[in-house]
Amino acid sequence: MKPLAERLRPETLDRYIGQKHLVGEGAVLRKMAESGRINSFILWGPPGVGKTTLAYILAKSCEVPFFSLSAVSSSVKDVRDVIEKAQKSMFFNTASPILFIDEIHRFSKSQQDSLLAAVEKGIVTLIGATTENPSFEVITPLLSRCAVYVLKLLERDDLQSLLEYALANDEVLKEKKIELRETEALMRFSGGDARKLLNALEMVCSAVGGNNTDKIVITDQAVVDCLQANLAMYDKLGDMHYDIISAFIKSSRGSDPQAAVYWLARMVEGGEDPKFIARRLMISAAEDIGLANPNALLLANACFESVQKIGWPEARIALSETAIYLATSPKSNSAYLAIGAALDEVKRSGNLPVPLHLRNAPTTMLKKMGHGADYKYPHDFEGHFVEQQYLPDAIRGKQFWQAQNNEAEARLWQRIRQWWKR
Repeated sequence: MKPLAERLRPETLDRYIGQKHLVGEGAVLRKMAESGRINSFILWGPPGVGKTTLAYILAKSCEVPFFSLSAVSSSVKDVRDVIEKAQKSMFFNTASPILFIDEIHRFSKSQQDSLLAAVEKGIVTLIGATTENPSFEVITPLLSRCAVYVLKLLERDDLQSLLEYALANDEVLKEKKIELRETEALMRFSGGDARKLLNALEMVCSAVGGNNTDKIVITDQAVVDCLQANLAMYDKLGDMHYDIISAFIKSSRGSDPQAAVYWLARMVEGGEDPKFIARRLMISAAEDIGLANPNALLLANACFESVQKIGWPEARIALSETAIYLATSPKSNSAYLAIGAALDEVKRSGNLPVPLHLRNAPTTMLKKMGHGADYKYPHDFEGHFVEQQYLPDAIRGKQFWQAQNNEAEARLWQRIRQWWKR
């Protein structure tokens, strides 16, 4: 029998749960489906949120030849063979065949290069699915020809709807007497992942139920008892991947080097991609340490370069050194908060005009219009500082960056205050 998640895989957007920002009324992917013409794009999001399902639904709506490859098992030859078949299936004035590549981040550079010409010439329309940041894993020429749509973890209401639909409509479950008394443990275990939720539901129903006449009562305790053993697993291609990296980063953010090294060891032992770990360390250095210790980002970047150059097993030492350094470093998220506040202001106030004295003036006409006039060159003044307005008039005096209570930022804030006092 097929697993529950596969039995319930939707075939239309109306049955698709979640991702309303992409498939809701008037959203970009729904418009594509309704028009019957698909542009190349990449779906980026965690496991179990509907990337593959969404690709199949959109492809079906176009009624064009559909080809599928898995980056885990496909070679350059496989890619070329599919492109050749796609080219032969094209007819005059029809939409290009669709090529779906699951886990496209696992394609090598040469495999991605072999796709480039076909996408560029319109021989195929590419739909890729990835759990990794495409800007890191997809070559720039291919990425520039694809839109990137971000899928989110399913919200609680989505998961609840999925549970209710499964119990009411699945051919196997609806024949059983199932009482869904409590759902908190199922929700917590799923973590926004529809596949995990349905797998857990199926496992619990099998474990709790006896023969078909027995009533199955699903409680939080029943779920915990059934799934407890699975929580200790680590699968770099599966669900625990995100739980372990989350624990790793949160341990570092919480200044616990012992826990950080433990979770690092779990990933190393599980065969995690060392570049993935190194990238997360770089993000943590910028987000969680930031200006409290700018050297943290330099070390994290050096760690990433070291991992690329030396590989396993020695790369684990560089990762351990960096993880301990970040965990023991002073913390500040002021840079993270500053860019968030600035982005919120941009969304609120829109495209405010650049003050005239800050504008570029490469031509005589622009100079006559006042561009660059009255600009004061800071290096011409004592201490390489001069007071003048840099923000647009509408938000003059607005503060986005606020120094936090640590030694490094206190020095920065004192320096800024001294400049502006003069």
